Amino acid sequence: MAAFACALALGAVVAGCASDRIGFGAGTSPTLPASAPKVTGVEPLSAREHKKLVSNFGGEYRSPVAERLLNDVMKRVAGATDRPDQQYQVTILNSPVVNAFALPSGNLYVTRGLLALANDTSEVAAVMAHEVAHVTLNHAMQRAELERRSEIVSRVVAEVLNDSDAQQVVQARGKLTLASFSRAQELEADQIGVRTIAKAGFDPFGAARFLASLGRQSSMRATMLGEKPNQGPNFLSTHPSTPERVAQALAAARQIRAPGIGETDRDHYLQAIAGMTFGDDPSEGVVRGNRFLHPQLGFAFSAPASFVLENSSSAVLGLAPGGAQALRFDSVKMPDGMTLQSYIVSGWIEGVEVGPVESITVNGLPAVTAVAKGDEWTFRLAAVQSGQSTYRFILAAKNYTPDMDRQFRDAVESFHLMSSGESAAVKPLRIGLVTAQAGDTVETLAERMATDRPVERFQLLNGIERNGPVRPGSTYKVIVE
Repeated sequence: MAAFACALALGAVVAGCASDRIGFGAGTSPTLPASAPKVTGVEPLSAREHKKLVSNFGGEYRSPVAERLLNDVMKRVAGATDRPDQQYQVTILNSPVVNAFALPSGNLYVTRGLLALANDTSEVAAVMAHEVAHVTLNHAMQRAELERRSEIVSRVVAEVLNDSDAQQVVQARGKLTLASFSRAQELEADQIGVRTIAKAGFDPFGAARFLASLGRQSSMRATMLGEKPNQGPNFLSTHPSTPERVAQALAAARQIRAPGIGETDRDHYLQAIAGMTFGDDPSEGVVRGNRFLHPQLGFAFSAPASFVLENSSSAVLGLAPGGAQALRFDSVKMPDGMTLQSYIVSGWIEGVEVGPVESITVNGLPAVTAVAKGDEWTFRLAAVQSGQSTYRFILAAKNYTPDMDRQFRDAVESFHLMSSGESAAVKPLRIGLVTAQAGDTVETLAERMATDRPVERFQLLNGIERNGPVRPGSTYKVIVE
């Protein structure tokens, strides 16, 4: 892997149109591939193009029951748009990320992470209608054209006027303009999506419910990382703040009809997603608390206890609460003839000075480690050799202390090859269903959740407000092994 900047090494999480986070080998970056917005016309994707795009998002997740439901919903949604003749084919992506996107080719993609978060058919219909609105309004091409014009103006200022200060002003203004433009597009797609699902017979309030769940999921993640949730809109963000979107979606729905009239089809929807994989796919490695296990490749390690880990398409990323410590773990193939000692000083991170290299053994495997210092961050680097693969650790801290270095070394030394029994014990988490009985509460039902923060996650996945009740006879999602 080529050298990467410190910011990339720390693995800031990116967000997509309906996205909350990313997911080692899972290929789940929520941002749309660069080629996608350039698709023109309504020509279908070739099988090769479709396969390549799907592989970028974790592959296809097969669930015939869910696929039938989604395609039936998509037909109704498409029939209620301004282009009812356009046909769409829905593909479920094997990603825990909450994400969806549609292409002018008629291909619409939703992740299983999004399906897990939604609670009824009207909520999924709202997501589909939102994404189709982006396509019919040509939003991707409009953004691309605005970016192109902004880049031209910036280059003219730099090259023709020879004024670097003015160029920086123009670039900043261009970013702000583009962000404002993108936010406006999101709100426009929301509004059209609400009207579309109402016309199709679905509950128009489904859009606001799903957006509220998406906002709560982002807030819970922020809390886990020690950040302040709901800090207000970031004016360089491409998306409006979730409360703003919820409020506008509610207002649009109220203009159409009163709550409780449109179709939600909750029970049918829950039955369609029952048994689906939840969270990481074991074939791509799984996060269990502060541990990462990859039964297929046969290794595992433990991060420092306070870290929140995320499994991305190219690496395992971790952050401590407050963001003052971070971790990146990945796998590479060293160039032929290169030693571990020379590899660790070959420039993994730009602009840092690597100290003396120490040769160590990690659970029987040859390894090297060193401390590297940058302007603001100090890093514990390590490389562990196993067969043809080299596993890299980059652990970083702003205020580096001996105790912190000890924790970082413990994380490196926790790396080990898994036994067959340990690998076999890693099972996927799945969506289960439970019917509430008289006397049940959120707490009693959450006892069945095989996740951390069981009460919070149960409430989130079922759209239940804090201190909200459960209704006897109603069906709820639980996460089981």
